[in-house]
Amino acid sequence: MIDWNVATSTAIRWVRPGPQVSLSEARRVVAELRGQALAVAEPVREVTGLPGDDDGGQVTIVDRPGWIRANISGFQVVLDPLVDHMREIGAAPSPGSVLTAVGARVTGMQAGLILSYLASRVLGQYELFLPPDPDRPAQDAPLGRLTLVAPNILMVERELGVNPSDFRRWVCLHEETHRTQFTSVPWLRPYVQEQMTEFLLASDLDPASILSRIRSAADAVSGAMRGGEGESLIEAIQTPRQREILDRLTAVMTLVEGHGDYVMDAVGPTVVPSVAEIRAKFNARRSGGNRGEQVIRRILGIDLKMRQYQQGQAFVRAVVDDAGMETFNLVWTSPQTLPTKEELLSPVRWLERVSARAIERRAQDGQANGEGPAEVTG
Repeated sequence: MIDWNVATSTAIRWVRPGPQVSLSEARRVVAELRGQALAVAEPVREVTGLPGDDDGGQVTIVDRPGWIRANISGFQVVLDPLVDHMREIGAAPSPGSVLTAVGARVTGMQAGLILSYLASRVLGQYELFLPPDPDRPAQDAPLGRLTLVAPNILMVERELGVNPSDFRRWVCLHEETHRTQFTSVPWLRPYVQEQMTEFLLASDLDPASILSRIRSAADAVSGAMRGGEGESLIEAIQTPRQREILDRLTAVMTLVEGHGDYVMDAVGPTVVPSVAEIRAKFNARRSGGNRGEQVIRRILGIDLKMRQYQQGQAFVRAVVDDAGMETFNLVWTSPQTLPTKEELLSPVRWLERVSARAIERRAQDGQANGEGPAEVTG
């Protein structure tokens, strides 16, 4: 379905070079980022109340081509088994056909161009889906890997004119929060992967439906170029079933991204002395850009992701301010305690639902242990 070699070569060919630095400066930046990533683990655990992973996890510092290769490896882990499944049920063309080969190359070029754009903007990420390591048994394989894109961090800190060490620590806090989330909550990674798989399997291969979605995609691109607030390209090409699944996936990603942003700021000036200045300048940069940049962001759904950061952070702050971090951490109990898309905009509704669920669960546990019905006051 996708020629990964074409995707890789296209992305690396078109990605813009990073800021020019000497070899000694590059080594200093890499060493500091690696140290900062390890140093922020304890502050993140203290703020979140989550146990995290005692071994500190993997930390990888990459350049832009390295980020591209890492993400394509992750895509393969998720998509290749899915392609095999589609072939088994007869939903994909024969791998040896000319149509498949041409389509895979075209799709590979499209994916590569998108990755080349993103590779110059992503500061870091927690990679959930890693290819198997032939030198390690499956049971010892890491859950994920914290990855930082050094040239992008260097570029943004220069553009913003902020304290470099503070900015690097601030970025590390966000990604370390993601590592802590996924290593502390065993069901979270499989849940995200399950939703992604369901989303992809829900693709409608009916020609009439495909034509309708192509028209919707064209409308989305046209609307973005006119400066409208319509759908992104990703939203426009979904089937009704995919929209339902994406609502769940969007809700959980809004939560984890907003939680990451909340922790970045909640650690306070003792950890990042210039946090207020960094946040103000970074938010202004997020919403800026020339007209062409704004069009690309809208088409690719990047503006939607920016709204996720804002909504998620507002949700976390509202719940923590109202009920405390311990109550907020009920969100990690199970997929059923995740906020819905509607509850993200109304934290009180989530609190009412999950608090009632917690009271009912405590009552059931008490009866299972031979205790009487739990008394509920207030």
